[in-house]
Amino acid sequence: MSRAEALPTEQAPQAAEPPEQAVRAAEQALPTVGAGPRPRTAAGFTALFLGELALTFRRTRTIALLGILAVLPVLIGVVVKIQTGDASNGEGPAFIAQVTQNGLFLVFTALAMALPVFLPMTVGVVAGDSIAGEAATGTLRYLLVAPAGRTRLLAAKFTAGLAFCLAATMAVVLAAVATGAALFPLGEVTLLSGDTIDLGAALLRAVLVAGVVALSLSGLVAIGLFISTLTGSGIAAMATTVGLVITVQILDAFPQLHAIQPFLFTHQWMSFGDLLRQPMHWDNVLQNLGLQALYIAVFGSAAWARFTSQDITA
Repeated sequence: MSRAEALPTEQAPQAAEPPEQAVRAAEQALPTVGAGPRPRTAAGFTALFLGELALTFRRTRTIALLGILAVLPVLIGVVVKIQTGDASNGEGPAFIAQVTQNGLFLVFTALAMALPVFLPMTVGVVAGDSIAGEAATGTLRYLLVAPAGRTRLLAAKFTAGLAFCLAATMAVVLAAVATGAALFPLGEVTLLSGDTIDLGAALLRAVLVAGVVALSLSGLVAIGLFISTLTGSGIAAMATTVGLVITVQILDAFPQLHAIQPFLFTHQWMSFGDLLRQPMHWDNVLQNLGLQALYIAVFGSAAWARFTSQDITA
């Protein structure tokens, strides 16, 4: 046998058993091939959050809820316009008089009417369906197959819920501004304290009030997220969350329960009215935001403990 014929046979064992360092290098290179931003990085979490955001706002139900919220200020403005069409000097209830004198006040009136019922119902539907809806459709298990981690997935869903709170509030505000400008005059705004501010300052107050209202719903997002981890039915989670909001507001209306009312997450929802004074009163607003932070800490931790320990079979 010639030397040339013997070479392949002699080198075969070396080709079948590559050095250990080469194997480790190859294993380290595998995850990076064709991979996008890793979920444990900031870019990975941003991609996960954007995916949840797109999922939330792509649903027909979400679009319909935002449409209903946008219609509410239009209905209020039309009713006020019809009822005060023949009245002189802004006769009628106080809030009607202020709306007819300045259309920008329709923003605060619409938020005051939407916050007790319409806004929390829409937020409750979205938050309650966040985990349970995925489990009901069978997509939650596939989400957890990806290396995103349950904690990051839960955080992304909570952040998307906060974004929906802001979107829902802005739907009311923008529709109210457009309706108020179309039906009523715009100009200087008379605050609840009797002071008058110009239109630019009033618009800044409207943006500030919208931000406070959106943050006032953050505690409800955490509660809905926790309820959503307790069941595999999206409808049951949504109904429970909305029912809880109604029950808590009923409890908040009984004077006999004044001892527990300051701890109810709905108790200081209307505190944004203190921002319509000169100077602005922040005590109740800060109490409201602090209470929401407490609910986020308690129910967010409960949702994390439940979600990270439960067995996902659907």
